[in-house]
Amino acid sequence: MADGHYQKGILRRQAIVEAAAEAFARAGFEGTSVLEIAADVGISRAGLFHHFETKEDLLMAVLDHREQLDREVFVSSGSRRAGGLGVLRGMVLLARRNEERPGLVRLYVVLGAEATAPDHPAHAYFAQHYARILDGTTRALESARDRGVLRAGVDPAGFASDLIALQDGLQLQWLLRPDQTGIATRLEAQIQSALTHDLWTDPSPA
Repeated sequence: MADGHYQKGILRRQAIVEAAAEAFARAGFEGTSVLEIAADVGISRAGLFHHFETKEDLLMAVLDHREQLDREVFVSSGSRRAGGLGVLRGMVLLARRNEERPGLVRLYVVLGAEATAPDHPAHAYFAQHYARILDGTTRALESARDRGVLRAGVDPAGFASDLIALQDGLQLQWLLRPDQTGIATRLEAQIQSALTHDLWTDPSPA
């Protein structure tokens, strides 16, 4: 009986997070009310606050959920087992997956723009998120350089920054013109332009 109650609580919490993600993607954090999210799930405001003490806590849960989904795609691709090239492949594979889930892309774009304000509750999250991605992409490109497959003259840190900017810009364009703009194909082309070896095959051992 207790286990059933616990499982029901987990499912309700998940439903709240999913409803909040959709609402935040539509109207942003500031433009979404807790009452709206609660109504979408079919519970009261008090019922929602039984699972999340504040609206800010719910926002963090939504962002953590999105990050977990991204991590699952990345890990399931096996990209981490192939060193720097694997990380770069993972970026493309994740972009392909994101083209199948516009709601999550919209959530990221909307909240990321809002969070540029220093007093936004997700400001620190996004600052750390970008720092982590920039560091990981830079290290992936440095690994590619050490394996001899990065073109001469390509600066890993600078290219990583440009690559992330391209990815974010492509996501915005795709949301506005999904029938004319893609994310993964152009991101892959940009990555390949920095390599002397095909992205999808492992170079022969030295």
